[in-house]
Amino acid sequence: MCFLDRLQPLGLLILRLTLGAIMIAHGWQKIAGHLHGFMGVLAHLGIPPWMGYLVVAAELGGGILVVVGLLTRLAAFSICIDMLVAIFKVHLHNGLTGQGGFEFPLACGAIAFALIFFGAGPISIDHARGSKSAR
Repeated sequence: MCFLDRLQPLGLLILRLTLGAIMIAHGWQKIAGHLHGFMGVLAHLGIPPWMGYLVVAAELGGGILVVVGLLTRLAAFSICIDMLVAIFKVHLHNGLTGQGGFEFPLACGAIAFALIFFGAGPISIDHARGSKSAR
């Protein structure tokens, strides 16, 4: 076993903390910045405004769950879907890089995608509970 293989749990923890912190910050911005205005933006994009609640749940709630490592695969799945919608409905026409590009939601979505398949790792509530989601 390679030395670095033993550090994989730390790698998963760093991925979870990074993604979770970003999602919590973005979810909180939507609440603190008046959810009603965000729902107007969704309507302008052709997305039903009530889905703003799902976005906040995925970002704020999912971010919290990912940070603590609870229901990680489910939370990561919701974040991944959120990022896919953000890419295709908001950022794609701006290209990969530059102002409004989709590189940032792509990176967040990729981290979430990895967590869906790798789980939370042993440094998590999922693992402490003996959940398959931790593996």
